[in-house]
Amino acid sequence: MIPPVPTMPEVKADSSVDLLLKAQSGDEDALNRLLTRYLPRLRRWASQRLPWGLRTMLDTGDLVQDAIINALTHLNSLEVRTERALEFYLQRAVKNRIIDLHRRSRHRPAREEIPEHTAASGASPQEEAIGAEALERYERALASLKTEERQAIVLRVELGLDYGEIAAQLGKPSSDAARMAVTRAIVRLAEKMGRSRP
Repeated sequence: MIPPVPTMPEVKADSSVDLLLKAQSGDEDALNRLLTRYLPRLRRWASQRLPWGLRTMLDTGDLVQDAIINALTHLNSLEVRTERALEFYLQRAVKNRIIDLHRRSRHRPAREEIPEHTAASGASPQEEAIGAEALERYERALASLKTEERQAIVLRVELGLDYGEIAAQLGKPSSDAARMAVTRAIVRLAEKMGRSRP
């Protein structure tokens, strides 16, 4: 038996999906409307993830703008599956830019750099693992945490820093103190995500 081919739900005019499809066809007005819609969200999202040590190096708005400019060169390869497809795509681009800046700030030589023009292939591992709905729950729960809890999670889970680096970023006296802060923050995040389940 052949499984049914998934069909795209009916696209409403002026929805993000509609604007994204138009932008992929070369409609600059649609692209500008999408960016106007998502830029403030992306700036807020990025400012919650940018480690304190990097904030003096550049403005959050500049970081977001650089990431978007690079990401838009691959806009036509983006698969439109959900209303927030572009937002997730741009968040991933911003997150990659933050990780890149953090790595550069540590002054470690890179083993091999991937060119910034390289298009991401498919969904990120994070999106694949927890799915768009769970990712939205994660984002809502993360935003509801205290600033230090949010920073602890972002530094460990999203940016992959070790506990010594997290201790330095959060002003903790030791790696063990940073580990405890991350553990407590993850427990709080899990509680909030559990509460937000439908």
